[in-house]
Amino acid sequence: MPDRVDEEKRATLRRFAALGAATPFVGSLRDDGDDERRSDARDAIVGYVGATPGAHFSKLRDDLKLGTGETQHHLKRLLSDGVVESRRDGDYRRFFPANRFSPFEQTALGYLRRRTPRGMLIELLRTPDATGTDLAASLDVSRATVSNYAKQLEAANLLSRENGYAVESPETVITLLLRYADSFGEDAATFAAEADSLIRFDP
Repeated sequence: MPDRVDEEKRATLRRFAALGAATPFVGSLRDDGDDERRSDARDAIVGYVGATPGAHFSKLRDDLKLGTGETQHHLKRLLSDGVVESRRDGDYRRFFPANRFSPFEQTALGYLRRRTPRGMLIELLRTPDATGTDLAASLDVSRATVSNYAKQLEAANLLSRENGYAVESPETVITLLLRYADSFGEDAATFAAEADSLIRFDP
């Protein structure tokens, strides 16, 4: 069993390391005497953050099958070298490729990585006149849960509650959902498959 786990870990690291190795500046990080395995782990973190922007520490660590100390070590180096950046989001610290996303996009990605807020945003993009009761029924959560997250989304400038609920900067939110659909949940993948009908182009 340990051999199988190690092989799964190596395969996961190699898959994301291939993405990370193509990232500018990563090659220069190998001049510190790291062995190949540690370099692969660092490249894998870069590749993972690029493919899953807004992931928090525990998800990153677990998806890459790394140890806590190992993950902390490499993230500290990547942060100090300006390859990745982080943003505090409540109890989480979320990680992003450096200089790629605006503060609004980072905030949006953080909420899109949470199941209920993501579901609310997707449902409102599909059905702009959906009420809080509609959202609660669609997501199988309480009306109080919808109200609580609506307040948070409004404070984050992702939602307006002036006349019902309306997604702020919907084009940006849709773009993030489409670009990173595979890294969210099944609801985002389904939304991406039907998104052509939601996008309107000026003639």
